[in-house]
Amino acid sequence: MDLGAGRRGVDMGPSAIRIAGLAEKLRALGCTVTDAGDIPTKIPEQQRVRDEKLRYLPEIARVTTLLAGKVEKVFEVGDFPLILGGDHSIAIGSVGGLALFCRRRKKKLGLLWIDAHGDMNTPETSPTGNIHGMPLAVCAGVGPTELTSIGGHSPKLNPRDIFLIGVRELDSAEKAIIRETRINILTMEHIDKYGVHSVTERTLRRLARNVDYVHVSFDLDVVDPTIAPGVGTPVKGGLSYREAHSIMETIAESKLMTSLDVVEVNPILDNHNQSAELAVELVESAFGKKIL
Repeated sequence: MDLGAGRRGVDMGPSAIRIAGLAEKLRALGCTVTDAGDIPTKIPEQQRVRDEKLRYLPEIARVTTLLAGKVEKVFEVGDFPLILGGDHSIAIGSVGGLALFCRRRKKKLGLLWIDAHGDMNTPETSPTGNIHGMPLAVCAGVGPTELTSIGGHSPKLNPRDIFLIGVRELDSAEKAIIRETRINILTMEHIDKYGVHSVTERTLRRLARNVDYVHVSFDLDVVDPTIAPGVGTPVKGGLSYREAHSIMETIAESKLMTSLDVVEVNPILDNHNQSAELAVELVESAFGKKIL
């Protein structure tokens, strides 16, 4: 789905990631892989924008509701949901399904959101009306009812159990919402100052103390565009190749991750599928691939 984004093309991201050999490389790590296919989504030409502040809201709400149901079922049978985007609005469905599973079992969900952007806008604050700039706010309980209600309750998890890592571009209104919701934010400045391993390890230790399940939502634009050019909204000054791998390797070592999104790969803007191949490599690291 690319309905939440301002530029076309991220709807082809899942295919690019598959072509880069995701399933084969996970099997080489000893995983049993079932590809459940794509959720059919209407393209922009098949619909009209009813609200410029919430572009394509009905279809995004429909698709993310379907995704929430699928993710919950995967979790119920004890499998690991690996969700390929598409734009980052799909995480509303991923987190919604996981939150519903946890609530029914009186368990706590934690969220590690790795992204160059805050994704904390609302229809009132968004300069574009693009919903991929709103999903983290929705998860924290801020936004339109059509989205905050996916998963059956709002907020989808305690905002204090949300950690945003790698951010380097925030709208002024997003800063206010971050302060109000009290989510945890670790910017590129924190990473520069304290080191990526220290920041990630400290975050995971805090999650380990407070939650039963950890969902990781990884937006490839957190990586510097010189390394990952094929993303919808590139921002200079991102994670280096090794820093990105270090985050995923540290996650693997912690054994806390119970589900994963990989989003915002845009093949139209990519160079010989470079960004999709990087996405696959990072998933491998998150699943335990080591140098030695």
